Amino acid sequence: MSELRGFVDHIIYRNPENAYSVLVLIPEGTVEDEDLSGADEITCTGIFPSLAAGESLSMTGDFVEHKSYGKQFLMKTYEEIIPQGEEAIRRYLGSGAIKGLGEALAARIVKKFKADTLRIIEEEPQRLSEVKGISEQKAAAIADQFNEKKEMRDVMIFLGQYGISMNLALRIYQEYGPRTYEVIRENPYRMAEDIPRVGFKTADEIAKKVGIRTDSEYRVGCGILYSLTEACSQGHTCLPMDELIYEASMLLSVSTEDVENGIRNLLVDGKLKEKDGFVYLISFYIMEDRGAGILLGLSVPFDISPSIVDTVISEVESEEDITLDEVQREAVICAAKNGVSILTGGPGTGKTTTIRAMIRFFESQGLNVELAAPTGRAAKRMSEATGRGARTIHRLLEVHAGAMEDREQNVVFRSMFDRNEDNPLEADVIIIDEMSMVDISLMYALLKAIPQGTRLIMVGDENQLPSVGPGNVLSDMIRSGAFSTITLKKIFRQKDLSDIVLAAHQVQKGEVPKLDNDSKEFFIIKRNNADHIIGVVKELVEKKLPPYVDASPYDIQVLTPTRKGLVGVGRLNEIMQDHLNPASRDKEEYVSGEVTFREGDKVMQIKNDYQLEWEITGRYGIVVDSGTGVFNGDIGIIKRVDNDNQRLTVEYEDAKKVVYPFKNTDELEHAYAVTIHKSQGSEYPAVVIPLLQGARALMNRNLIYTAITRAKSCVVLVGDPEVFVNMIKTTDQRKRYSGLLDRINERT
Repeated sequence: MSELRGFVDHIIYRNPENAYSVLVLIPEGTVEDEDLSGADEITCTGIFPSLAAGESLSMTGDFVEHKSYGKQFLMKTYEEIIPQGEEAIRRYLGSGAIKGLGEALAARIVKKFKADTLRIIEEEPQRLSEVKGISEQKAAAIADQFNEKKEMRDVMIFLGQYGISMNLALRIYQEYGPRTYEVIRENPYRMAEDIPRVGFKTADEIAKKVGIRTDSEYRVGCGILYSLTEACSQGHTCLPMDELIYEASMLLSVSTEDVENGIRNLLVDGKLKEKDGFVYLISFYIMEDRGAGILLGLSVPFDISPSIVDTVISEVESEEDITLDEVQREAVICAAKNGVSILTGGPGTGKTTTIRAMIRFFESQGLNVELAAPTGRAAKRMSEATGRGARTIHRLLEVHAGAMEDREQNVVFRSMFDRNEDNPLEADVIIIDEMSMVDISLMYALLKAIPQGTRLIMVGDENQLPSVGPGNVLSDMIRSGAFSTITLKKIFRQKDLSDIVLAAHQVQKGEVPKLDNDSKEFFIIKRNNADHIIGVVKELVEKKLPPYVDASPYDIQVLTPTRKGLVGVGRLNEIMQDHLNPASRDKEEYVSGEVTFREGDKVMQIKNDYQLEWEITGRYGIVVDSGTGVFNGDIGIIKRVDNDNQRLTVEYEDAKKVVYPFKNTDELEHAYAVTIHKSQGSEYPAVVIPLLQGARALMNRNLIYTAITRAKSCVVLVGDPEVFVNMIKTTDQRKRYSGLLDRINERT
């Protein structure tokens, strides 16, 4: 770590969002780097929240060699030094740091007050009017700006003593301003609610340094909310009271009595809801409660003669040379006669044919049909299968960048959609595919935008994994028995079906597919050692499978049951990155913690971000389409890492280019390997599934069934056959707590 002192000559670049700056420093004293020891100026980079030209700095950091711009000083910490002496004060005031103060006026002020100038501005600003050209009003404005900069500087120093980074300190100051001292000293846990990307753990670390008691009411309350939020990230919308008390007390290291008191306080404050022994974050309770009411309100009968439906079906069968069986016909009739209906079935059972027949019937009646799915890939597949345009649910609801407040029962929802109860969708029929992927938040947003009299048809495979997000929407609706549900079980044209589809149905029935490797589409490579498994996976992805399925290595997807472990997502991605996209002088990269993002990397968006802007450019770089919103599960390639401007550009599969500030790269992770859960709704030319013994709760039939059904042309299992057999035999799944079923039953 080196030290550097000097004054800022000028600022080359400044990012207004995160205060990342590139500046030119005129050095003072000894410069530790040999190449720059006699330099007149040094380029410095880093986060400088309150900096202006003319200010003096003392910094620590490292001298680094930039590929394009040569030697620079990368600042780690800095301290602003109050200008000493008349020349330094004049230079600072005349630098433009204070609006309305140029060099000439600065010189007159310093000539008048000499070395006492800064004290005069801070303590006796009215005296500035003694200088020619400065009115009392202008004197007050100069003092206000000077004190505001001093205030920010003082807050940064105050936050720095608690080990808070410059980036976070800036966000804290932007949120609270001069109230920062009060918040940090009394209740730093407020930050977990008020500031994006500041969670309980960050606030707790700060609170420990401040000296907040372990059993503080603020800490206990924030920890309880954090425990429930973490449960939601695991798919729950609620937790049993006893389980929440246990989890929170373990997290906080406090007594169960403290947690019980905290829960009571949060219930009184309206932040939690208790129902039948379960505790909900109030927002999720409202989503399930109101969602149940809307669903039942939409579930009204339509007076449609079955003969009319039969006539249209016969026309479709004749025109498309297909034959619908009795169950498929029943599904079309149910969709025609009911306001809400559900169609389920595995691959090869004729769901697509049935959907096409539904569309043809509704169109024959002059009705407007909208098709949608949770992800871009699923929407594209739906469009190709039906021959009709399909969109993501987000685009159907017209996602936008800003957040609108929607108050219900004193709870503020941040709505990201233009379509809602006040601006409903203009459709007579809405068909949603891949419903198993739809969580309660997205379902609630959709339901609010559907007007009475519109039919809602939900299509999915109930044997797949539940949604990544919280809720059990499809399962709860089916189990309620309140909505018309048709399940397709017959496998059509079995002799023409791929071995992948046949294997999937065998797995779903609890049968073990043949592992004799006679199939060209479904086979296993037996390995028992993690390193040997990974060696085979690398060979398959890079060399063997691309020509076999006519795809690129980046199109081949490795799907693994777990995030951690010897063949988990973390280790696989690290190894696959080094193998498929190794470091090179020709590739810029950005290191965030233990993760390196490199140009050419395959990455995945891991959370819905409604504010990220995207563009699609044409042949000559002209923007042909633009919008906002990148969603959980979207996969793309890093096209550019721009270290100078602290951002990287990802191009997604539909040619959308998104620029991420470095501070937002926590929304990305490498996607050479992804969890099976994250692959829902996607289809790949080939999938490679490494199998090694893992946690029993994760290694179950639904998981391996979902993985197999993601492949279009080829499935390769790599690992221990016994693990595969045990997964098929294991029907136990991790319990997912939700309340939609109960809310529906309460109303029926």
